[in-house]
Amino acid sequence: MFNYNYVTSQQLAGFDKYKYNAVDTNPLSVYVMQHLWNRIVKVVPLWIAPNLLTFTGFLLILINYFLLSFYDWNYTASGPGSQHVPDWVWTVSGLATFSAYALDSIDGKHARRTMSSSPLGELFDHGLDSWATSLFSLSLFSVFGIVEGSGISSYTFYCALCIVLLTFILSHWEKYNTGVLFLPWGYDISQVTLIVVYLLTAISGIEVWYKPFFFGYFFTDVLIAMVIGCSAFLSIPQTLYNIYLAHRRGTLLRNSLYEGLLPLLSPSLLFILLTIWVMTSPSDIVTHNPRIFCWMTGVAFSNVTCRLIICQMTDTRTEAFHWLLLPLAGISGGVATGVLVQSEFLCLVAYSSLVTGAHVHYGVCVVKQLSKHLNIYIFSLDKRHQE
Repeated sequence: MFNYNYVTSQQLAGFDKYKYNAVDTNPLSVYVMQHLWNRIVKVVPLWIAPNLLTFTGFLLILINYFLLSFYDWNYTASGPGSQHVPDWVWTVSGLATFSAYALDSIDGKHARRTMSSSPLGELFDHGLDSWATSLFSLSLFSVFGIVEGSGISSYTFYCALCIVLLTFILSHWEKYNTGVLFLPWGYDISQVTLIVVYLLTAISGIEVWYKPFFFGYFFTDVLIAMVIGCSAFLSIPQTLYNIYLAHRRGTLLRNSLYEGLLPLLSPSLLFILLTIWVMTSPSDIVTHNPRIFCWMTGVAFSNVTCRLIICQMTDTRTEAFHWLLLPLAGISGGVATGVLVQSEFLCLVAYSSLVTGAHVHYGVCVVKQLSKHLNIYIFSLDKRHQE
């Protein structure tokens, strides 16, 4: 069941030649957080595999998401008069987020300590990050909730999620064209913000977000403005500038505009089809089922992104059209034309189940295939026996 070979022989050969090349210029990371991580990594036992740190961090994020889903399924628990999420849950969220942030930051350092760095480790890290990005956002939404007057609508949730995911994929599209991963500035800022918001909510209660925060604006307004601003004025310009510099230096990996833009085709189609579904939904699907719809959006995005990450690491051509977009196109078309009015919710559940199952299957198969090819175990520092 989990022995399907998703990675081609050409990509396997690319992994054999792969060298990690990343640049981190974020002042918060370079001058503050890296010093903390350098201290923390020293207490990690040398027998622990780096990928175990990565996976543990992801599990903490996933457990935190499910915990908040249990207490706040429809993002309404933060409203006045509603049964609020217990304060201890926000404390757990803050600690889980910090722990996941730390584990994700020290796994590479620990790999170098144990001399166990591998392309599989980087793929495992970035692949889980592509899924965790949506989970971080969907968990934070529970703090503010869909609350009239002081909250934000489900449509704003969806748009904010799309912007966050777009920002994430830009760095890997950039590496696909330049060969260098420029670590986004927004990551460390977002993690610190998440931790502070969770702990402040635990200490002061959810009511702290009921009042205007800045010149009559609520904190949610400021947060959304930060998300849009970081993407529009930081991530996108920086990405385009780095690609332009690579072009001027003659180090650009793609020799045509079409080849350079190809990785953005499937993600763009994904967001377009999802937005058509949202805007034409007769049952207002994203308002009545925000948890399922946003979960589905995040998982589908992660699967598309993981395929791009493999292509940029192996210097191979990315696919133009992801097969998961075909059933989504059918659903979006059916919703827009009114054909699926009676079965829209069933389509949402079915497609969410499909993309989740397909993504888990893809991840497990790719990890097994690369583990065997590189002669390593995913969660152990021991070498595999040659067959």
